[in-house]
Amino acid sequence: MGDARQIIANRAAQELETGMTVNLGIGIPSLIPNYLDPSTRVFFHSENGLLGFGPAPRVNPDWALSNAAGYPVSIVKGASYFDSTTSFGMIRSGRIDLAILGSLQVSCNGDLANWIVPGKRVPGVGGAMELAYGAKRLIALMQHCEKNGQPKIVTTCTLPLTATRCVRRIITEMAVFDIDENGLTLAELMPGFTVADIRNHTEADFALSDKLNAMHHD
Repeated sequence: MGDARQIIANRAAQELETGMTVNLGIGIPSLIPNYLDPSTRVFFHSENGLLGFGPAPRVNPDWALSNAAGYPVSIVKGASYFDSTTSFGMIRSGRIDLAILGSLQVSCNGDLANWIVPGKRVPGVGGAMELAYGAKRLIALMQHCEKNGQPKIVTTCTLPLTATRCVRRIITEMAVFDIDENGLTLAELMPGFTVADIRNHTEADFALSDKLNAMHHD
């Protein structure tokens, strides 16, 4: 399967359903089209004004035809191009079924911090703030811990927030969490990991899904 980023992207691709309009953020989310089941027909949306793109071309990429991160993409039948004003209008008016964004931290109540590490240069927050509230559902993708081992799923975000109480699902290389009004629930373990592993690498408290709770007590 490859490294953690590829594992996360592959799992996230399973969240997509035929008929959806889906916005993919930069970073790990941009890998998702490479793992999408060919039978699943979705329209990928990009803030720079593109609806209906596919995986990165294998040969002769057109760098003028890119996603929001500036990487070349392929085009699917029925695709359309438009300006960024129209693109953000689609987001703000609730026409995006699912947004999948990379993240730096997510809190137990769904706060999202994904745009800046203080002291580092960044181009700006981009469309993340609009997507956090405009999309019908938001999934955050990230590696479970920092390079120094610090958990990224936290009780309270310490990095500047993008938006509050917006994340509904978190996918890492270790686990899948759901977030609702009751807080954080461990919904799924990725292959090779145990509940104990997740507790040891997650700052925030979490409950177990009914399925995991039954398995854990067998």
